[in-house]
Amino acid sequence: MTGAPGITTLHGKNIFFVGLLVAASGTITPPIALALGILFGFTVEHPFPSESNSLAKLLLQLSVIALGFGMNLKQVMHAGRSGFVYTALSISAAIALGLLLGKLFRVGGKASFLITVGTAICGGSAIAAVAPITDASEEEISVSMGTVFLLNSVALLIFPVIGYACHLSQERFGLWAALAIHDTSSVVGAAAKYGNEALAIGTTVKLARALWIVPVSLLTAAFAAGLTGNPRGARTRVQIKIPWFILFFCVAAAINTYQPRFASTYGTLSHLGKIGLTATLFLIGTSLSPRTVRQVGIRPFLQGVALWIVVACASLLLIYRGWISI
Repeated sequence: MTGAPGITTLHGKNIFFVGLLVAASGTITPPIALALGILFGFTVEHPFPSESNSLAKLLLQLSVIALGFGMNLKQVMHAGRSGFVYTALSISAAIALGLLLGKLFRVGGKASFLITVGTAICGGSAIAAVAPITDASEEEISVSMGTVFLLNSVALLIFPVIGYACHLSQERFGLWAALAIHDTSSVVGAAAKYGNEALAIGTTVKLARALWIVPVSLLTAAFAAGLTGNPRGARTRVQIKIPWFILFFCVAAAINTYQPRFASTYGTLSHLGKIGLTATLFLIGTSLSPRTVRQVGIRPFLQGVALWIVVACASLLLIYRGWISI
């Protein structure tokens, strides 16, 4: 059986392994890895669907832990202290609005939640952290990641242009980028084009916002456990699925902050986390096929775009008028 004309099962396996090696080589970016995976899924019948699914979930968790070694808790806490209340309110509002839009667009529960959390907090990292807790399928993760990374690419191009058009200062642009662009890497890319001060502010504020992965993940775990109760309302003993990898993520960040003697090692581990996430995105992308796209439809993408536009416009307006500052 073949997935595309002229592609045998053996060739499909070879293409899969080559693509995975390229994604794990550190020579391509996460969006490119996801694009390669999606290209594979659309042209070749997946030779290892179940094995790829298991490996993707494991790599997601290990990558999130390794990324913790790239965080400095002191800098992040300092940047996030003054904006703690606003951050909590904005994340809560974004999640509420995202779930509402998911219902309006009639998006499946898990895909809707992943897109919402990714937009509200820190894009692919938040999706990577929450997806294993919700037991989301590879298709749901792939659609969510694809939506986030596509919007990240758009933001890299248009945010500096908008910033100059609105005459935003370095400080204001860095703050806006941190609040409205999904992934930290894309915040860094957009802010670096604007200036060094924008880069410093955007990076620290975004990292402070990324810490909200922890409470959101714990609340997600508790909520997911509640959904496993008896549908008839009978009392059942529900066991919460604790996201231990989030705890290890915090431990890694604490070690990096308070044990700086091994800074070079921590940098290597953080880099490996980024490579692991890149390889994971390739695996996730391979699960997306014409059949899954027909099943999921365009609605999740429309939900992500609508939520992102509202978050970006609202945060820009508040910053422009001076109602939000650091």
